[in-house]
Amino acid sequence: MSKVSIATTPFEGQKPGTSGLRKKCRVFMGEHYLENFVQAMFDGIGGVAGKTLVVGGDGRFHNDVATQTILSMAAANGAARAIVGQNALLSTPAASHLIRTMQTDGGIILSASHNPGGIDEDFGIKFNMPNGGPAPEAVTNAIFERTQTIDTYHIWQGDSVDLSTIGVSSLGGMTVEIVDPVAAYVDLMQSLFDFPAIAKMISGGLSIRFDAMCAITGPYARAILEDALGAPKGTVTHGTPLPDFGGMHPDPNPTWAHELMDEMMGADAPGFGCASDGDGDRNMIVGPGCYVSPSDSLAVIAANAHMAPGYADGLKGVARSMPTSAAVDRVAEALGLDCYETPTGWKFFGNLMDDGRVSLCGEESFGTGSDHVREKDGVWAVLMWLNIMAATGKSVPQIMADHWTRFGRNYYSRHDFEAIETAKADALMTELRGALSGLAGRSEGPLTVAHADDYTYLDRVDGSTSAQQGVRVVFEGGARFVVRLSGTGTSGATLRLYLETLETNKLDLEPQEALASVIAAAHSIIGIESHTGRTAPDVIT
Repeated sequence: MSKVSIATTPFEGQKPGTSGLRKKCRVFMGEHYLENFVQAMFDGIGGVAGKTLVVGGDGRFHNDVATQTILSMAAANGAARAIVGQNALLSTPAASHLIRTMQTDGGIILSASHNPGGIDEDFGIKFNMPNGGPAPEAVTNAIFERTQTIDTYHIWQGDSVDLSTIGVSSLGGMTVEIVDPVAAYVDLMQSLFDFPAIAKMISGGLSIRFDAMCAITGPYARAILEDALGAPKGTVTHGTPLPDFGGMHPDPNPTWAHELMDEMMGADAPGFGCASDGDGDRNMIVGPGCYVSPSDSLAVIAANAHMAPGYADGLKGVARSMPTSAAVDRVAEALGLDCYETPTGWKFFGNLMDDGRVSLCGEESFGTGSDHVREKDGVWAVLMWLNIMAATGKSVPQIMADHWTRFGRNYYSRHDFEAIETAKADALMTELRGALSGLAGRSEGPLTVAHADDYTYLDRVDGSTSAQQGVRVVFEGGARFVVRLSGTGTSGATLRLYLETLETNKLDLEPQEALASVIAAAHSIIGIESHTGRTAPDVIT
């Protein structure tokens, strides 16, 4: 075994955001590609000499091979220690927890989140900071800049690490500790939630279906729901992580988690349904005949979090991403809590949590979490709902009905137009931004535009400014739509259209019906069909 320095050349890759670098798996498998980015990552964070890193991923294709490469490079770059999930597996929230509790210098997470896996599908890699959260823009910028000038990477050759056996070994001068990827996370959940009360509810007859979508949360859900809480074996479906996620699209929404949705909307539905995504940071909650939107889920958790032991003293404050509905704002106002609106991206929540301003955060894109880690957390959200059900003795439909009666109902939906040619998507956004100043007073059917803007966020903690975070059009009376481009895909652009209207009397409408006038106004103002040729979204959530 020997350390070598290999000459290379700068490479073309999109500027990584907080979700890291995502490309097709075959791109990462190309000569020097992964090595170039890992070396640029190490250089961009100021080097790893003497540092301790957490390494793990969601188990998608190439996860194990990439982990070996990262460890060999970390050793060659002088890292002191690497803490690795057994078989290179770690959910994103579990990795955040290990980074925080083991006081490491950060971590490398291998995941493309909810994107499909397989040799012809997606792969990703990102760096999380010592607080357990995604790297801020200053760090991702430094990494990107290094990719443009890199000429050498360093790696140990001739040896590898046994990723399957828990224990301590060495690679070059670096200590490698293989750990159980699940145990520490289970301990954390037991410290936050009333496991005896949940177990009693389950033994009393509550049936649960957890769809792990052949992704990383299967082992976590089995250890918690089936082993610790006593749910019957088989409660967790699609529970074995597979390199291609069993051909599934591991995104927990009604479109892709259709097996769960069919079961929960059927005559013999279990009492509680839930799902998580590829890397374990997203969730979906469903009751018998009752789908819970992520925005409503966040609001319900805010109103009831004090029922869980870990939050018995109440919340410090709450935060939501700008596209998320204002349902949680109404809860915060009623409870006297500070409520923050941020751009999409967990790093903004991390700043607020590190500053002690908030305990609970959520995004409409099926992400909810608290200050127990610095990532959103799918299994955590599931357990919070189970804790609320155990404390109230109510079903999901009852909890939602009571919540809407008390706070009103923010009808809300997201329409995704996927794989749009990037040039067309950019042209649409450019034209829309140029028209914003003239929209006030414009009438669209029964709606009249009150104001429109391109959202800019001033971070109250670090003083940074984030511009062009999404176009907002608000109508008189409070209905609104938001439109932005998503950077989570690897092919083209996804145009996300967020729609919302508040109703305090008619609480049982079908959401698309309640939002019909907002949808029509949005299509007219944005010009979706004229720019893209699309008349209907690919996914509705």
